[in-house]
Amino acid sequence: MTNRRIFIGDVHGHYDALMSLLEAIDPATSDEIYFLGDLIDRGPQSAQVVNFAIANNYQCLLGNHEEMLLEIVDKGDKVPVERFQAWIYSGGYATITSYGNNIPQDHVEWMKKLPKYLDLGDIWLVHAGVDPRIPFEKQTSDQFCWIRDEFHSMSEPYFPDKLIIAGHTITFTLPGVKPGNLASGEGWIDIETGAYHPNSGWLTALDMTNEKVYQVNAQEPNLRILPLKKVLTKIQPSSIASKRDRKVPF
Repeated sequence: MTNRRIFIGDVHGHYDALMSLLEAIDPATSDEIYFLGDLIDRGPQSAQVVNFAIANNYQCLLGNHEEMLLEIVDKGDKVPVERFQAWIYSGGYATITSYGNNIPQDHVEWMKKLPKYLDLGDIWLVHAGVDPRIPFEKQTSDQFCWIRDEFHSMSEPYFPDKLIIAGHTITFTLPGVKPGNLASGEGWIDIETGAYHPNSGWLTALDMTNEKVYQVNAQEPNLRILPLKKVLTKIQPSSIASKRDRKVPF
């Protein structure tokens, strides 16, 4: 049997849903599992999610929510009030609560070491995306962890020989995508289906080896396993609205 490469979208503190998802996947020890960042915030069990990822030595990417937490921890009382409030508003309060108001230093150090991207040869993993207008060597976490429309509206693949798999932007905020569906464009697939969002609830894992999608709903007991082609919506670059025209959460 071929070893599977499995990519998991933004968990956002939904530990129970993650456990149900992995139970359905039933990974072998030889399978490769990758998390695309944003393990924390919004959901009630961020501490448990991080502890699980560390204990199992899973490969994880830095997401914008981990980056926000690290900024708060590093700067302490010197962090601008508006930055602290933005993190709290974006789910930081749930994370602090899950840790009992004391985030352990080993979890902080683990987050500091998270890569901003992973190159698997034919597949390139990143939390948010890339900016097609900027050379690769000049891109930073501003692009890798935060970008949205510039990435999704690319008119041609950024890498000629690599598929980009990303999370960050909830797919149903993109034009024509139903809640729970994945989105694709020129050289990319977005698998962030909004586990925390009341209009979706789906936590997604993509088995790219077999082109199969596993999904568990974090809001109600619901599991589905589908061929990728059944839940993949193609996005036309010209259909991407500007940030001024659509509300997208952090």
